[in-house]
This record gives sequence, structure tokens and C-alpha cells, in this order.
Amino acid sequence: MQLHQYRSSDQKEWDDFIKKARNATFLFERNFMGYHSDRFEDCSLIFSNDKGTIIGVLPANFNREAKRIDSHGGLTYGGLITTKDTGAQTVKEMLQAAGKAYLEMGATTLRYKPTPHIYRTYPSEEDLYWLFRADAKLTARSISSTIDLTNRQPFSTLRKRKVKKAQALQLKIAENGEHGWEDYWEILTNVLQEQHGTHPVHTVAEIKKLAQAFPQQIRLFTVHDEKQMLAGCVIFDCGPVIHVQYIASNTAGRACSALDYLFSHLIDSYQAAGRHYFDFGISTENGGEYLNEGLLFQKEGFGGRAVCYDCYDVPLDNILQL
Repeated sequence: MQLHQYRSSDQKEWDDFIKKARNATFLFERNFMGYHSDRFEDCSLIFSNDKGTIIGVLPANFNREAKRIDSHGGLTYGGLITTKDTGAQTVKEMLQAAGKAYLEMGATTLRYKPTPHIYRTYPSEEDLYWLFRADAKLTARSISSTIDLTNRQPFSTLRKRKVKKAQALQLKIAENGEHGWEDYWEILTNVLQEQHGTHPVHTVAEIKKLAQAFPQQIRLFTVHDEKQMLAGCVIFDCGPVIHVQYIASNTAGRACSALDYLFSHLIDSYQAAGRHYFDFGISTENGGEYLNEGLLFQKEGFGGRAVCYDCYDVPLDNILQL
């Protein structure tokens, strides 16, 4: 096995591999990872066989201050990306090779965020076994709410009532494409500031740039009455999984249950399109230490049930001793 650190000249081969991997989404394509490249020191690795064919990649950045490799600090999840051809022993060899390379760079720890199982197109948890063998410590666990569209749980009575209320108002749903991002980002920013004292991770310029790079995968849906935009969300289309984020509603939208109307429409539409999961995203903060019970209640009302997003820390020396 051979490995080398990712170079910009590797982009096409990297992206081609991501498209056929069993546990990757478009978030690992370099045009997505690259939007915040100025914030992270990339140290991603590419693993190849003796013929020079890529057999695995590890998206990662180096946090020099902490002497820690993060896979990946700018992504919701990361970890070793492989294909269906890769077995447990090869995964072990990849992790050991990565551990050796990162130790030589001066790192001491690997922070590893495996891709949640719903995003995997084929079983691929060999890495979790080897993390256990290396005495990795579970340092964060966030709870996301996910609907299995092949076996849906009915909406709660409250959610049904709110959807019916919104339907009576004849609200309109729009997919905005390149238009409407600024108006929606103003609603989103105001809501996050008022309710949580935070701001969106992406600026409006960043999300527009990403949406232009991935027009089929990143989509904005908004709800309107005759006067104004009321609510919306951003969809990350990950193939079998539809991931929702940046959910917000203004005061008028909350009064008329605009988000209930929107989610009812989206869930029905993606189920009809043959998708497998509708993932609302996490309802936790501080690595899972705080649970937003109100937000969780809302998502569970649509039939969402728990999927965990985990994070492990493991000493690189332990990986070498596998």
C-alpha cells in the first residue's frame, strides 16, 4: 500500500473516488471542502494499491495548536472513505499508515467523526472496530432525527393539525435556485441571533457559491404568503439521504405553521421520489451535552427518530500498535 498527502492535482481522481465510495457524500468533494480552505490546514491522505489505483482517502486537517488531526474540522462527519472492495484488514493497514504519517508531522491525536450509517450505501464499520481496539474515547455524541421514508411513522396529532391549518391558508412553496438566498439568509440570521445568539456557519456568499457549484445537491425551499417570505430550509441532497439544515421561520411564519406545511410537502415529495431517509439534523449543542428538547419534540412529531453523530479521540501511538 502507498499513501501520499492530497495535492490540488489530485482533485479529479479524488472526486471520482468519492462518487463511487460506499460511505461518502458530496461534502467530501474538493469543491465543497475547499470553500473554507483558508480556515484549515489540509492534511488529507490518499491510499493507493501497488498499481497506483486509489483504494481509500482520509479527509483531514491539522490543528497544530492541539497537535491533533481532525477528520474533518470543517465537516459534520469524516473518517476513512473506502469502497465495497475494502475489508477489515485493509482498513487496519490504512489507519496504521495514516497514524505513522501524522506522527511524523508532529501530531499526537486523531479526532475521528465517522460517517453516520444512514449515509453509507454499503456496510462499512470496520473503522469503528479498529477504533475500539485502539482504545479510542467517545468524546461527543449528537442526536439527529431521521425519518425512514420506506417505513414512515405517522405525523403526530399536533403536526397534522398545524399542516391542515397552513393548507387552509393556501401558502406557496418555492424552490429559489439562485434567487432568494439573501432574503432567506436575513430571516435565518435574525432567528439564530434572537433565539440562540449565533449566526449561520456559512455566510450568504459562501452558501450561494456552494449552491452554484452543487446545484442539484444544495437547494433552497421557502414558503410565502401573498406579502412575504415566511420560512424555509436548505436541502443537502445526498442521494439516498435528504439532509435538512438552516431551518427558520419569521414571526408571521410561526403564526401560520409555515414550516409544518413545508416539511409535509418535502417529506411526501422525497418519499415519492424513492429516497430512503429524511434527516432533520441534530438537536444538540456542545458535543451533545445540551439537548434542545423543544426542537427534538418538533422533529419527532414528523416521525423522526434518533441517529447519532459521533466523535472519537484516539492517540496516534495506539493506532500504530493495532
